[in-house]
Amino acid sequence: MQLIRKFYYGDIPEETGGAAKPASTSSSSDWPLWEVFIRSKQGLEHKHVGSLHAADANMAIENARDVYTRRSEGISIWVVESKHIKTSNPEASAELYEPAQDKIYRHPTFYDLPDEIKHM
Repeated sequence: MQLIRKFYYGDIPEETGGAAKPASTSSSSDWPLWEVFIRSKQGLEHKHVGSLHAADANMAIENARDVYTRRSEGISIWVVESKHIKTSNPEASAELYEPAQDKIYRHPTFYDLPDEIKHM
């Protein structure tokens, strides 16, 4: 009996395989998952807009253009294969972020700001 694992939105597949199979011998369900980032005309940074399956990076960029920039919203597209993204564990956030609390020089709490500066 084979155990089947369900994937949910945002899950990163734990594949260890190499390059994608040629399109002629694989179905779209075998294609790797790509994360898509778009830089808008007004923005300076790329923002994550979604995910898609594609056989290779060029196909991922073309599909991302068709799916996520239909109204010419973007000026730049980045695609990253999901298996190359490493995330922190939310349950270990205390270990990751607590050491910064004892470095008060990183927090601007002891700086005196002039009254003319309203928002900083």
